[in-house]
Amino acid sequence: MKNSKPAPFTIGAQDGKSLSMAGGTYRILISGKETNGEFATIDMLVPPGGGPGPHAHASFQESFYVIDGEVEVKSEAGTYTAKKGSFICIPKGGIVHGFKNKADKTAHLLCMVVPSGLEEMFMELGTPVATGTFLPPSPPDPEMLKKMQETAEKYGQQLFPPDYLD
Repeated sequence: MKNSKPAPFTIGAQDGKSLSMAGGTYRILISGKETNGEFATIDMLVPPGGGPGPHAHASFQESFYVIDGEVEVKSEAGTYTAKKGSFICIPKGGIVHGFKNKADKTAHLLCMVVPSGLEEMFMELGTPVATGTFLPPSPPDPEMLKKMQETAEKYGQQLFPPDYLD
């Protein structure tokens, strides 16, 4: 008798698409293509000084679990230092937020997005790298800033100036 139920999705410890993004390396563990758009999970390695600037997204929920290290999470509601074992949930609705690794070692985060879509933006904007490889961040030129803004909007995000939450 043949089983008609979907099989479990598995991925090896070094498998998946890894991208250099916002000064870190993001590895797509499962994308909306494998979950019918319901969710995506991204393994994030964020070096000291790395992390996305202020941004907002009204149509999806983003959650982070800090596997190792720590990040400073800023939002319109305040600032929180998320250390190993911490969990952060950015609900739907569009609150402006961002995070930075202000410590001296790499932070390791597990990011879950419901519904999926954020990983598609990362795949469009990020640079493919080997798992665990970091590219030195470089300040975006005006042309790249325009592309980032247009791509973010395409995926339901708004980007804000780096000092927006200061």
